[in-house]
Amino acid sequence: MTLVRHEGARTVTGTVRRVLGPGPGSSAGGGGLVRRRRRRWARGTALAVAALVVAAAGGGWAVYAKLSANITPDDAAAAELARYERERPTALVRGAQNILLIGSDTRAGDGNGKYGRDLGSERSDTTILLHLAADRHSATAVSLPRDLMVDIPGCRRADGSRSEPVFAMFNHAFQVGGSACTIRTVEKLTDIRIDHHVVIDFSGFKEMVDAVDGVQVCLKDPIDDKAAKLKLPAGKVTLDGEQALGYVRARKSLGDGSDTERMERQQRFLGALVDKVQSNDVLLNPVKLYPVLDAATSSLTADPELASLRGLYQLVRGLRDIPTEHVQFLTVPRESYVYDANRDQLVEPQAEKLFARLRTDQPVAVAQGDGQEAPGQAPEEDRTDGPSPAPTFRGNTAAEHTCE
Repeated sequence: MTLVRHEGARTVTGTVRRVLGPGPGSSAGGGGLVRRRRRRWARGTALAVAALVVAAAGGGWAVYAKLSANITPDDAAAAELARYERERPTALVRGAQNILLIGSDTRAGDGNGKYGRDLGSERSDTTILLHLAADRHSATAVSLPRDLMVDIPGCRRADGSRSEPVFAMFNHAFQVGGSACTIRTVEKLTDIRIDHHVVIDFSGFKEMVDAVDGVQVCLKDPIDDKAAKLKLPAGKVTLDGEQALGYVRARKSLGDGSDTERMERQQRFLGALVDKVQSNDVLLNPVKLYPVLDAATSSLTADPELASLRGLYQLVRGLRDIPTEHVQFLTVPRESYVYDANRDQLVEPQAEKLFARLRTDQPVAVAQGDGQEAPGQAPEEDRTDGPSPAPTFRGNTAAEHTCE
């Protein structure tokens, strides 16, 4: 899931490399399924806790202040959202959290120019709606296709002018009005209140992977993609930052060439990344932990409430009880747009069923399918005559293997 920071984010120089902290996931590289399932996904909480320990015992307050100051607060988005507070959805369940993770394809800023010419605009290359249950017993990550045709409201442009409402591809919202416009578009589409958001760019994603000395994935077939500058053999392969970026962004050369397949690949990669952080003693080793925290904070632009170590800790501290099998990944039920096969549209009523359950903090389930059943429906063998407490959508969990 290709996530990177805005041009305005601070750049940190020196010998320490930056990296993103852990998110939901599991190993791509074999051994110890039972052991992994016993791990709690919210070991990510240890990042924030350890940051406070490092600050107190190691570099003192200066270290804590530096890491906290690395995060770029998205004040402009906060101000814009405040203008439209009356039209935004109401949070229905106390304690439940919805975080929008946005990957920007900006070519501006350090290290991003090599991925194309800076045309003065950017789009959301990847967007994930992460729902954290109020009881913190589950987390559901829903990918929203960039090619999804949606209603985009009138938004404030970077130059201060206002756009007109338009029916267009979903990633056009970020191009027009940045994170605030994307959030308003998602809320209009789902009627789900977005509590927090995070934006990350190409360079931040690469440095995140490099900081953990690469991430292992399992390839069924060799890859030779000139556009992505990616040439890899089949089997287990450890990707460095540059290779990982090509892997999660490649589209036409991998799988069936669809954006849906690419989003599923991004979800699997996230799981492998988190497992690498967990299995590499990073969280318990201050020497390894500092560059992880430095990269995690330096790569992020976030809403003001979240734009500090304390804010991040407040968000993740309750996640320690979520087992990896209850961290779920799925793509919103979608199909080819009726007027353009190269665009997407929601599949109803499955999409609304998913949104309704997330709004009301009710459980959903995921299951891998063979591609024959209708999007968003349970495989035939999983259906019963009685009512299902949790409708099943095609997807996977962070506990599932990707290299076995």
